[in-house]
Amino acid sequence: MGYFAGEYDVIVVGAGHAGCEACLASARLGLKTLVVTIHLESIALMACNPAIGGTGKGHLVREIDALGGEMGVNIDKTFLQIKMLNTGKGPAVHSLRAQADKMAYQQEMKRVLENEQNLDIKQDEVTEIIVDKGKCTGIKTKNGAVFSARAVILTTGVYLKGRIFIGEINYEGGPYGLFPANELSDSLRKEGIRLMRFKTGTPARVHKDSIDFSKLIEQCGDEEIVPFSFVNEDKEIKKEQISCWLGYTNEETHRIIRDNMHRSALYGGEITGVGPRYCPSIEGKLVSFPDKESHQLFIEPEGADTKEMYVQGMSTSLPEEVQIQFYRSIEGLENVKIMRTAYAIEYDCIDPTQLKLSLESKTIENLFFAGQINGSSGYEEAAAQGIIAGINAARKIKGEEPLILDRSEAYIGVLIDDLVTKGTSEPYRIMTSRAEYRLILRQDNADLRLTEKGYGIGLVSEERYMKFREKKKAIECEMDRLRKTIVSPGPDVQKFLKCRNSTPLKSGMSLYDLLKRPEISYRDMAVIDEDRPVLPRAVQQQVEIQIKYEGYIKKQLAHIEQFKKFENRILDGDIDYGKIKGLRIEAQQKLNEIKPRSLGQASRISGVSPADISVLMIHLEQQRRAGK
Repeated sequence: MGYFAGEYDVIVVGAGHAGCEACLASARLGLKTLVVTIHLESIALMACNPAIGGTGKGHLVREIDALGGEMGVNIDKTFLQIKMLNTGKGPAVHSLRAQADKMAYQQEMKRVLENEQNLDIKQDEVTEIIVDKGKCTGIKTKNGAVFSARAVILTTGVYLKGRIFIGEINYEGGPYGLFPANELSDSLRKEGIRLMRFKTGTPARVHKDSIDFSKLIEQCGDEEIVPFSFVNEDKEIKKEQISCWLGYTNEETHRIIRDNMHRSALYGGEITGVGPRYCPSIEGKLVSFPDKESHQLFIEPEGADTKEMYVQGMSTSLPEEVQIQFYRSIEGLENVKIMRTAYAIEYDCIDPTQLKLSLESKTIENLFFAGQINGSSGYEEAAAQGIIAGINAARKIKGEEPLILDRSEAYIGVLIDDLVTKGTSEPYRIMTSRAEYRLILRQDNADLRLTEKGYGIGLVSEERYMKFREKKKAIECEMDRLRKTIVSPGPDVQKFLKCRNSTPLKSGMSLYDLLKRPEISYRDMAVIDEDRPVLPRAVQQQVEIQIKYEGYIKKQLAHIEQFKKFENRILDGDIDYGKIKGLRIEAQQKLNEIKPRSLGQASRISGVSPADISVLMIHLEQQRRAGK
């Protein structure tokens, strides 16, 4: 029972990082959109680390931005500290990370949602999806409302049957003291959706005034700020940054934890859900690395106007009194006061192999899933799925083909392909090592890879697109100029090369070829390049990277060309693989379950061998010759 409360094109359930990107994408594409959240204060909530970006994750944020999403724009407005990570390595793994003002980030994103045309926001708990003849047609809420929709996107985060664990104590709850959503899981099961049980956790928040910072190592932000959003210039967002602090656990910390390991919900048998391998609790670190004498921890501000500090690296499900003991055993935290107790949380999510690459359910038409409900972890992974789900729900309604980014185009493509094709047995985290073509998929060139697509979809404005075209042209013109500019082996040039321990010239050389030398940077060459134009730093960076890594990039592009041949061999969704002779039984079962979109996707399914792919290729050729 319930009352009819309204009709929408798209309904988004949940307003975390996935939900925000999904509802904004849908609304900005002109569709009447509703986002339903369990609490208005949970919009864009950073329930764990108050930060955006990091290794691999920073790539996702810049890709979201290039497509026309909001996360990068929002963190540029609300960061406390910003840093480029991995600068000692090559540009493929450089990743931007920003410490966020948690409340400011939430409030700014809430303001954006509230002011978006075509978007309504409602606080309520969704208890049921309405399915009619294999199609999702709406939702029901706890308050008795029934909303109809042409597409529904579930972005429920860690709220589904959420349960909090602190030592021997556990109770129903969502993150950050909010309510869980206890009924929607049953509705999904009823409709045949397979669920899994995962867990994550968060460390304590402590009072700033109870920390002795003189015993910790200060961590400052970068002097040269690189924005997350391609619409921003560094000078536009420059501000005074707030420090983070580095500390270490010690043998006493480890002794306290080991002595109480039996009281940990994780190791005491209370928690059944699978936790994230790449973000373990402090108990997990001691079990995995028993000989390690200390572990790093970072003290990070939660905001400019709060005394709460986040203790990164110290997630735990130990009892509160044990937490107090081991936190106070750490140098600098001897008198620390805990404001929010660390906890673990268990929650329901779905097996993502039930989804198409568009993030639509294979069995229930017009039902999309994005974020942690798909078995991923992290704000950035959620937001990346959110924008794709929002775009594809809108395109489905408009009768357009879905946007599917493959593994050679974006980290977003790697993320979604991994989840949908391979599935996951633990909360999935993006990493640069997961991308086969990471030299092409750099975070610095996300706009060059994806802005054209964002413009074609309708999320990138005309003004932004024209600026992008200008940047692209500037890069091309400067590279052409460097090819044509020849420097002779005069005294000034030879002196310049000697100062940089570079081989002297015997004859004229183009600045283009000179820049290929590892010891010479584009910025260095200004002293011997009299006609250099004034160019933005981002243009200079692209010129330098594309020239220095030209050989490697060409090799990777050749590999991508081979990859594309398999990706472009589209498989009919109605194929019964059990009828294809020569396929092994396991391959038949896996292929019928996943229903891959292409031969390339089929080749990445666990249990499908190269021999099976050869059989499929023969089958496709036979079908082609038969004119089917």
